[in-house]
Amino acid sequence: MVKVKKIKKEKLNFFKNLLEKQREILISQIQHLEDDALKNIQESSGDLSSHTLHIADLATDNYNRDFSIGLVSSEEDLLRQINDALKRIKEGTYGYCSECQKKLPEKRLKAMPYADLCIEHQKEKENDNF
Repeated sequence: MVKVKKIKKEKLNFFKNLLEKQREILISQIQHLEDDALKNIQESSGDLSSHTLHIADLATDNYNRDFSIGLVSSEEDLLRQINDALKRIKEGTYGYCSECQKKLPEKRLKAMPYADLCIEHQKEKENDNF
């Protein structure tokens, strides 16, 4: 068994602060996207007697609404990953691959502070999804 050094407390605080800032930004972005989507729905369901209906306009509205919903879904997935990373910090498992328990390189954590897999296991996961 390989003895692994624990991540220093100041490094953990750095990543915790980084994750919390990213979480705040994401929550704000999600709220903005949801507000825009709701506004578009309300506008499209309003009084249409003065508006000319054109199939292209309806298609554009539907596309924009679906696009916004997709963005919200992606942002919510990223928010879940950030919350999971913050949970791992509390549990003392942050910075280690959840599959093989190898320490994740600091460079990887700085690029993706919510990462929970080493490069090898991330590649396997991505290959399994295709």
